[in-house]
Amino acid sequence: MHVRFALGALGIALLCAAPLGAAELRLTDDSGHEVVLPRAAERIVSLAPHLTEVLFAAGAGDKVVGVVNYSDYPEAATRLPQVGSFNNVDLEAVARLRPDLVLAWSSGNRAVNLDKLRALGIPLFISEVRKLDDVAHSLETVGRLAGTEDTAKAAADAFRARRDALAARYRARPPVRMFYQIWDRPLMTINGEHLISDAIRLCGGENVFAGLPQLAPTIGVEAVLAANPEAVVASGMGEARPDWLDQWKNWSGLSAAQAGNLYFIPPQLIQRHTPRLLDGAEQLCGFLEQARAKRTAAPR
Repeated sequence: MHVRFALGALGIALLCAAPLGAAELRLTDDSGHEVVLPRAAERIVSLAPHLTEVLFAAGAGDKVVGVVNYSDYPEAATRLPQVGSFNNVDLEAVARLRPDLVLAWSSGNRAVNLDKLRALGIPLFISEVRKLDDVAHSLETVGRLAGTEDTAKAAADAFRARRDALAARYRARPPVRMFYQIWDRPLMTINGEHLISDAIRLCGGENVFAGLPQLAPTIGVEAVLAANPEAVVASGMGEARPDWLDQWKNWSGLSAAQAGNLYFIPPQLIQRHTPRLLDGAEQLCGFLEQARAKRTAAPR
């Protein structure tokens, strides 16, 4: 009841505050819903760490009034009020911040929370990034929503230029069959529809589990051994290389273990849908190039 009252009052306040002649915004989000704002948003709540980072990259950092935990980049985001976690949003905390826009993540935020926010009348824009070009598009979209189009366009153009340079250098290189490991227990990977698979393709890699139906499937060790990738790339949860990555050395018949192609990329560089993903992609391309070099160096 408190949330419903607060958000109802918020809606009235927003209508009253809209200046005469303000340009109405109408955009369709990635879930197919039309989002209508009376003007560019001034108070934005982000429901995912990567969306927080995109807001700052698009020049809208000063309009962010609330974030979820693990919103740790840029450093300014760590000083903002938190509204729970991406999968457990505190609706009352959101209401207290009086946002005129909430940015959400369809693959990470719980649908029940998004439904409640939408039902309570708060403007909600849902984002879902599956390709590298979607990162640039999300920057431009956030720029429109926040009224920071020039900064957002510059960031999007820089992202596309860097992506194209990496593609020109690596995409046509001899393919490297690889396994991308998200976690150890349970053993998790990605399919071909995942954004990271687009980065793999950018580097001339082949995801050995691209054909699985789930976006982030759980698999068994036996499946990895059967696929016999030439390289294993892992992320984990922090900046340190996870101990479990080197456990693949116990499987002497695994090509990646035989060649010493067991690589680590910090998850914040490869698993967040932000401009920094190209930092992770550049590391990935370098690792796959190392794997190629080992082919030519191997004794015949």
